[in-house]
Amino acid sequence: MLNVNIITVGKLKESYLRDAAAEYTKRLNGFCRLKITELAESRLPDDPSEKEIIAALSKESEAMLPMIGGGNVFNIAMCIEGKQLSSEELAQKLQKIAVDGKSTVNIIIGSSFGISESIKKTADLRLSMSPMTFPHQLARIMLLEQLYRAFQINAGGKYHK
Repeated sequence: MLNVNIITVGKLKESYLRDAAAEYTKRLNGFCRLKITELAESRLPDDPSEKEIIAALSKESEAMLPMIGGGNVFNIAMCIEGKQLSSEELAQKLQKIAVDGKSTVNIIIGSSFGISESIKKTADLRLSMSPMTFPHQLARIMLLEQLYRAFQINAGGKYHK
């Protein structure tokens, strides 16, 4: 069974988002070993400078780096400039990762300002959900749903129509 680690900056603040995450986590447990790690978000002023943003991303990356190493790991960085995959393509990618002998997939979601370049450079895949902009906290729910859909596709389930 594949280990899937979602490493994310920030906590889900709204109860309805926490409920959605809990539901998809419960559903995913039949397909993978899912772990969600929430890292502290760097505090920034309301209108941060570019230098302040870079410093915050660097600090966040320091907390991420120890979690994404290892030889049998496939790292995915969620970022706007990443590749867009259909649900079927994501399912195929997860299947290929497992067939290639990787035991763990780390999926990294940065803060609302993104992920540092140092983390992006460690990624085996840069993935984007859409060219549209979504609320940062919703990204985790969308990712969990797409992971569930991908595992259902690979299992021949009826969820994906």
